[in-house]
Amino acid sequence: MKNSIHIIATGGTFDKIYDELKGELTFKNSHLPEIMKRVRCTVDYELTFLPLKDSLLMDDDDRSKILESCRNSSAEQIIIIHGTDSMDLTAKTLGSAFLNKTIVLTGAMVPYSVSGSDAIFNLGTAVSYVQTQKVGVYISMNGRCFTWDNVRKNRKLGIFEQLPV
Repeated sequence: MKNSIHIIATGGTFDKIYDELKGELTFKNSHLPEIMKRVRCTVDYELTFLPLKDSLLMDDDDRSKILESCRNSSAEQIIIIHGTDSMDLTAKTLGSAFLNKTIVLTGAMVPYSVSGSDAIFNLGTAVSYVQTQKVGVYISMNGRCFTWDNVRKNRKLGIFEQLPV
């Protein structure tokens, strides 16, 4: 697996589906296997599924599990599918650990299962960035790539942007 990309699914809007009975967005299974088949990705990759969780509900224990998954991975390139609301906190945890790997976090503002989703676009750019960026931790959203220590989610505009100077 050393020369492949390790993709770790943790949940977030990316993997949510509409539950008709509950009338809310929830999780069932990750869409990643279907997406990777659909986009015909020819890069070697391995998928790992952590418990799918809304990032607003993630805590330090969840971030520790993500860190350990990255630390224990034999891959040098890792993509983490993560909810956008606390993606920066997980990126900070990973960036502060200095793992000597290229790690890119990405997610979606609109679930893959909903028309108009940005999930496939964001995953595609993350696959490119994880192969081209130097060792470090990044957030890839909206066609851009940010270092873990210079990014925030602009909740009014629904985009990620560099921190103000």
